[in-house]
Amino acid sequence: MKRFFLMPEARGPREARMSLRAEPREAWQSTIEMSQFYVYIMTCRNNTALYTGVTRDLKKRAFEHRSKVSEGFTKRYNLTKLVYYEVLNDPNDAIAREKQIKAGTRARKIALVSGFNPGRTDLYERI
Repeated sequence: MKRFFLMPEARGPREARMSLRAEPREAWQSTIEMSQFYVYIMTCRNNTALYTGVTRDLKKRAFEHRSKVSEGFTKRYNLTKLVYYEVLNDPNDAIAREKQIKAGTRARKIALVSGFNPGRTDLYERI
């Protein structure tokens, strides 16, 4: 997949023209590697249902869940409370961690959340 950006090209000393250039893979690859990725768990007011996800922008994603922007599990079960998150630097590690948490039992997820956030308070305002 090629990414493109506008780059000024000098035609002469006083004028410049914009052209569309393909960005080298290394440039955007290093941007991804330097980004932070979040694995998070959302729950409802009564802490009865749990949802695990992964994102690059935790504040935005939690807001989307709270606002019920898209159809799905979190909207159906009213999961609006962010109770757990981890920060990882590699997208593959974040996806692997999400899968590891999802594969665990409910008891393991509750223990994970309880260790991180004993009162299961909403962490949205703290991120």
